[in-house]
Amino acid sequence: MTKDEMTAKIAGGRGFIAALDQSGGSTPKALRAYGVNDDEWDGEEAMYGKIHDMRSRIISAPSFNGDRVIGAILFERTMDGAVNGKPTPTALIDKGVVPFIKIDKGLEDEANGVQLMKPMPTLDALLTRASSLGVFGTKERSVINAANREGIAAIVAQQFEIGAQVIAHGMMPILEPEYSIKAADRAEGEVMLRDEILKHLDILPEGQQVMLKLSIPAVAGTYDALARHPKVLKVVALSGGFARGEACAELAKNEGMIASFSRALLEELRAGQSDAEFDAVLDEAITAIHCASVEKVAA
Repeated sequence: MTKDEMTAKIAGGRGFIAALDQSGGSTPKALRAYGVNDDEWDGEEAMYGKIHDMRSRIISAPSFNGDRVIGAILFERTMDGAVNGKPTPTALIDKGVVPFIKIDKGLEDEANGVQLMKPMPTLDALLTRASSLGVFGTKERSVINAANREGIAAIVAQQFEIGAQVIAHGMMPILEPEYSIKAADRAEGEVMLRDEILKHLDILPEGQQVMLKLSIPAVAGTYDALARHPKVLKVVALSGGFARGEACAELAKNEGMIASFSRALLEELRAGQSDAEFDAVLDEAITAIHCASVEKVAA
């Protein structure tokens, strides 16, 4: 796929983006959920080897293809690895799946109800390497825990600042100011978040676009204006801790949003399954998430 073909595939939105980007802190938990216990690996390299094996198995599965999975977000080590002898981004592109990479390096301590991203001093080098491997875009996560206007303004400003750096490398940024689904004031805060994002979109230079990865809103339709904005290529939703059934049901109420699920995609996959069992379980998850992404229902 050329860059224009990748852009058109994401813009068309006839599928969802798989989030295969668990990093250091979340990897042991992801492995346990997959049925790989802590005593089955020793040290960070072995841990990352186990999670790469899981991701390789997913990418290699017959049900994982560009007909329903239009994109996949990779952890840096996954991007630098191989699947069936091919660089991981190439393996994805060969299956019709657009590759993205997670670029954030974790979160700062909370201030004003939000957690900003930690500094990324080597980001330009990472973007250069990712682009050379055929990676289309990036994803960068920060977190909102409370409806604090000052904090939300700061988090959105940082997201767009990093997004501009990504765009300068000819890549597509997915801005991810995640709103915690545990926050009691989420409905109020998500309106603040939407309005702050709109301010930045309106001053984004002509010819530039971003993507947005947002929690499924507490009130369906809250992000409709973002999905319709000409400077937004696509709005994608994170599952945010919801189980797959609930995540899919809530996502289906939101026009213009497609899934970018991690746990909700992987929750029933197990290392001990046969290849046929593994693919059948994965196919069931892909079917449900694809349906919620493209077949919408009234809220």
